[in-house]
Amino acid sequence: MKITKYGTLLDEDGMCVMVKEKSMNYHPVSEELNNPEKIYRMLCDVFCHNRQTEEYLYLLCFNTKCRLQGVFEVSHGTVSSTLCNAREIFQKALLCNASCIALAHNHPSMDITPSMEDVGFYRKIKAASELMGVSLLDSIIVGNGYYSFKERMENV
Repeated sequence: MKITKYGTLLDEDGMCVMVKEKSMNYHPVSEELNNPEKIYRMLCDVFCHNRQTEEYLYLLCFNTKCRLQGVFEVSHGTVSSTLCNAREIFQKALLCNASCIALAHNHPSMDITPSMEDVGFYRKIKAASELMGVSLLDSIIVGNGYYSFKERMENV
């Protein structure tokens, strides 16, 4: 499977455009990232997400067949937090023509217990995804293992 990391820049007209930052081959047992454990493994293997010293928020964009279209680093924060709002997430998702997305951020403390801010952010992005028509597949916290909001808090 080819993993492509994208960023965004402003073009000469001040319009946001998607820019390919890097691309790499990833050879998991299965070519599909169809559950939180597979997403967790890919993030650890490709981006060392479980070993980063500050919080990073990644956006994974999928097409209608749930095939990975691209990955964005949406936010890079401090040892205990990172800032992001729905605008940055959905701007990138729409540029990538995503029909569904997954989010993942790490806890450098390795404790995967969601904070109150994590729960509030999940609720906000879930509501926005319903309005935008871009399905939120999951939001995952990476640390010593992973926490999947879809698995543990489906009705939140």
